[in-house]
Amino acid sequence: MADEIIAAGGRADVAPVDATNQADVVAHLDRIAEVAGPIRVMFNAVGLDDTQGEPLTEMTRERFIAPIVTAMQTWFSTGTVVARHMAGNGGGVIVGISANAARQAYSVMGGFGVATGAVEHFVRHLAVENGPHGVRCLCVRSPGSPDAPGVREAFKLHAAAEGITLEEMERRAGADTPLRRLTPLAEIADAVVLAASDLARGMTATVLNATGGAQVD
Repeated sequence: MADEIIAAGGRADVAPVDATNQADVVAHLDRIAEVAGPIRVMFNAVGLDDTQGEPLTEMTRERFIAPIVTAMQTWFSTGTVVARHMAGNGGGVIVGISANAARQAYSVMGGFGVATGAVEHFVRHLAVENGPHGVRCLCVRSPGSPDAPGVREAFKLHAAAEGITLEEMERRAGADTPLRRLTPLAEIADAVVLAASDLARGMTATVLNATGGAQVD
């Protein structure tokens, strides 16, 4: 992906960081700020180690809680560090990715829905505390883009659990939306760019609904 951005005339840098380790996040942020100046935008799309495809009554506690722990560790480590940095450097925008399951209950979702619900509410708290310092914090809620690798794997689990093909699973997932399709990854990216831009400067402590109407607000 970085190669594609550079080939298109953009700038990109890749640096592996343990997002659950706050000290590592601080060191990474310091390195970026030293080269590029104050950070103005952060997008957290760290995976949650989904544990789907099994009823809660048959799932171990460790398997259920794994994505919740990952979500809160990564968000606390990245969100608090970057919010503090932005607050001391003129403000900025923190954007996260969420999912339908943050608001709507589904079967065999494991701890994923609870984790995404926790992410949305953590971001609201971060927004309220740091808004006076010029820091906006919000999420973009996705219906689960079928072309996103993690979502595709989750769909495979659900399809197997229901005894249907992956294609049928994707068709059924988008059939009841007003647009009759799931929002592709590129359109989720567009919503993230909007959220981080000055066009959305009046928005914070909220969720942009990019579900194609899968959830009606």
